[in-house]
Amino acid sequence: MTGVRELAGMLKELEKDLGRCNRCGMCQAVCPLYVETQLEADVARGKIVLVENLGKEILDNPKAVKQRLDRCLLCGSCAAACPAGVPVLEVFLKARAIITGYLGLSPLKKAFLRGFFSSPERFDFLLNSMAGVQGPFSKSANKSTGSLCSGLMSPLIGDRNFVPIVREAWHKKNSRGFEKTAQSSGIRVVFYPGCLVDRILPQVADAALSALDFHGVDVFVPSRVPCCGIPALGAGDRLSFETLVARNTDILAGLDYDFLVTPCATCASTIRKIWPSVSGNLPDATSQKLFEISAKTREISEFLVDIIGVKPLQRVEDYKTVTYHDPCHLKKSLGIEKQPRMLIEAAAGCDIVEMKEPDRCCGMGGSFNIEHYELSKRIGRKKMHSIAETGADMVATGCPACMLQITDLLSGAGYAVDVCHAVEVYAQSLARAGSDEKRLGDQVIGDV
Repeated sequence: MTGVRELAGMLKELEKDLGRCNRCGMCQAVCPLYVETQLEADVARGKIVLVENLGKEILDNPKAVKQRLDRCLLCGSCAAACPAGVPVLEVFLKARAIITGYLGLSPLKKAFLRGFFSSPERFDFLLNSMAGVQGPFSKSANKSTGSLCSGLMSPLIGDRNFVPIVREAWHKKNSRGFEKTAQSSGIRVVFYPGCLVDRILPQVADAALSALDFHGVDVFVPSRVPCCGIPALGAGDRLSFETLVARNTDILAGLDYDFLVTPCATCASTIRKIWPSVSGNLPDATSQKLFEISAKTREISEFLVDIIGVKPLQRVEDYKTVTYHDPCHLKKSLGIEKQPRMLIEAAAGCDIVEMKEPDRCCGMGGSFNIEHYELSKRIGRKKMHSIAETGADMVATGCPACMLQITDLLSGAGYAVDVCHAVEVYAQSLARAGSDEKRLGDQVIGDV
């Protein structure tokens, strides 16, 4: 546990950022949680007041402070709308680490985060065990989305419609090194799938790899894939977060590559923005490595559009309509909005139909969905209705967590709408295009 003197030092680190908040209320206007609860304590402005008085509040009622700080989606809507530029996400993540350091982790979270989550090998073992038992306790919920439900596990998972864990991690079957000679693009990338893609949505990784291979990118897939650490940091466990950051840097630092590419919006945002801002306790050598990794990190649609320069494939008559959901961590944290749409538009036979408020948070929020599931669903229903109103055949996004939340919402309501990643839409077109489009792809590379 954190001592009072150390606590005071940690609180002082936040003073500069907190002083920039002028209480204008813009965060209230955009907060998806406030829309549902109408509680000032749920808005960034209210939490900032709490953090400003954190030292006194911790000593008075630390558990109440933790409950209020944990009631946040960490979607970044407030930070994106803040005219004063307060880095709200970083402030809240640091505040969670402070209060957790003072209170300590619960035995269950400590066992999970430090016993399994911070070790790729033990985490794989845990997920393999879970994958082995999920079948007998579940049944098909919606054939269109491929989701399952489980009455037997409802005390643990509620009435969720969930996507099953795969029996073997994607990276175990697909790890590979760089080729001795760079291929036609001359670009070398490390592919970073992210935990959800690696264990629940492997088709996203397959699609990303197909697109990278099609465009002649030399790809390295690590044989060990630690988590980026954001679930641990979101839980206030700074030790597990820094352990995972250090393990990632150890794996990546010795490689010669141009970009780290990930299909996960949250991983991209974490590595590019959170790693550099919340890793002050790491040794200087590790910090230097993580800054280099951060600068090379690109989300998959950003990489394919901005670096490769994908061009539209030849149109086909049999087309589908796609609506696109902007993940919070992609648009609001990284400003990536046009690239996923350009990737979808480049696919043969796809037309985009924009939904109402495409950047409205879907309500997932990582651990928020676990701890406040009913509230998460209430927030998400607005997104579900916006998707359904478009009449689109598919809803695409750039965030695996959003895919799981949207699948749960659509499946539970009985909608037959395919849920996919933007790179899946593009890769499916590449598979249909065949040899003629491969020649087009070669021409694209020649233009870069």
